Amino acid sequence: QVQLVESGGGLVQPGASLRLSCTASGDIFTIDDMSWYRQAPGKQRERVATISNRNRPDYSDSVKGRFTISRDDAKKTVYLRMNSLKPEDTGVYRCKVDKMRTQRGIQFDVWGQGTQVTVSS
Repeated sequence: QVQLVESGGGLVQPGASLRLSCTASGDIFTIDDMSWYRQAPGKQRERVATISNRNRPDYSDSVKGRFTISRDDAKKTVYLRMNSLKPEDTGVYRCKVDKMRTQRGIQFDVWGQGTQVTVSS
């Protein structure tokens, strides 16, 4: 069974940094685009960043210049380095894989369970 597990969230003060990780497990052969999403209470889910299988990153305007997405395919892990955190960055952060090839075939839109990030003084 394929699953994504996030870690690295927590409670930090404004201006601090955090690094989130999301690791895929299971009989996975290849992973295409990997993304981070977030959702704050009462707000719609927002795509934060995506990295392609060719290591091309793309960011939402709200985090550009502050967040960095990266991946380690050998570890089947995607990271999100978050600097200069603001209270509006608070939310549940979830990773998503658009498509992965597994022993059981191709799976689409695989989500992790999420990790809470709270930015507050």
